[in-house]
Amino acid sequence: MQKIPMLQSTYERLSIELEELRTKERANIAKIIDEARELGDLKENAEYHAAKEKQGLMEARISELQGLTSCAQVIDPSKLAHERISFGSTVVLVDQESDEEFCYTIVGVQETKPEQGLISIASPVARALLGKEEGDEVEITLPSGRKAFDIEEVSYKPIEC
Repeated sequence: MQKIPMLQSTYERLSIELEELRTKERANIAKIIDEARELGDLKENAEYHAAKEKQGLMEARISELQGLTSCAQVIDPSKLAHERISFGSTVVLVDQESDEEFCYTIVGVQETKPEQGLISIASPVARALLGKEEGDEVEITLPSGRKAFDIEEVSYKPIEC
């Protein structure tokens, strides 16, 4: 079973959601289904079918959350060295052609927010960066083609998810 790296805060958020679904939501949906059954013919009972669909979606989410939490590898990036790029590293890249600067923080799949510069450790960009250090050059294949970057800075900054 492959471990899924994530922050403690993400693990806690997923665990709370899982517990909420298991304890409260399952009971609520069971009650709604029972009430809908009492309305009569199940073939044409829209309330019943809607509740059963909601139950199916909830059970799928519970299964997904169980998988995520059981495979979680909780990492505290503040305790890592960050001399080399790793989980939780904030990286400043400079495009060798345009001199444009990019700043990314490498996080777990569940924490990814590209618009905020939080990129998944499983992404092609992060995979190309892992293990590199300040001053290295890296070539990354992007949708627009291969690009060369200089790694200007590698550091740790607290991650807000």
